Formats: sequence, structure tokens, C-alpha cells
Amino acid sequence: MRTKIATVVAVVGFAILGGAASVSAHHAFAAEFDANKPVSFKGTITKMEWVNPHTWMHVDVKKPDGTVENWAVEAGTPNVLFRRGFTKESLLPGTEVVVDGYQAKDGSHRANGRDLTFPDGRKLFLGSSGTGAPYELSPESKK
Repeated sequence: MRTKIATVVAVVGFAILGGAASVSAHHAFAAEFDANKPVSFKGTITKMEWVNPHTWMHVDVKKPDGTVENWAVEAGTPNVLFRRGFTKESLLPGTEVVVDGYQAKDGSHRANGRDLTFPDGRKLFLGSSGTGAPYELSPESKK
């Protein structure tokens, strides 16, 4: 009986600690991105990471001087994006897109995505950052 209780306590404790570790990895928008630094750029998808808690798009952006910057754009979870109309085929490498979002506070080439526009004009909402994100990132504000 004691062995069963000890096992249950150990499993519950491990689950709680494991959950705490994954929660600490998730951040609020304001912890990493700046609502006062909006960005908009046209580029080509080089890589798409369908991972939790946020997907990441890597986009090559050609500058007027011919140099290329690679931007990493954080978006919602894979499940959220799938429900909004994305598929794994809609963001393949080579896809041209326009990204609107907010730059990282440290000024690096990282952004929290708000909208993604395809060459045919289709626009999909990328954001799901929640706490601290600018108001226009909420789907309700688009109604």
C-alpha cells in the first residue's frame, strides 16, 4: 500500500514540476516584443517550424541594397493556425509573403507576427500572444 501511495505522489509531483517547466517557457508579448516597433516586410519563406507553444516562420527579406536579412517570425500555435486556414502546404519554403507584426525589444531580426498576406491577397491572422499584445492583435477587434 505504501508503495502505491509513494508511486502516486511521485507521479503527481513529476507532472506538476514538468508542467511548471513548460509554463515558464511561455512568455507574454511584452516580455519580448515592442508594441511601439511595428514592422512590415515582404519576403520568402525559408523554413517553417510547426512547434508548440508558438510556430516560427523564417523569412528572407531582400533589402534595397541587395543584401538579405533572415527574420524569425513568431506566430500562434500550430492548432490555432490550422483553425484559421493555414495548412502545412501553405507556408512551404519559397512562398512569398508580406508579414506585419512587432519587432523584438532587442532590435534583432525577430518579430511577433500579426498578419500574413499571400501574393493573391489572402490575409491570415498570425497572432495569439495574449497578455501584453497590442489590442489589434485580438481576432475580436477585426469584426
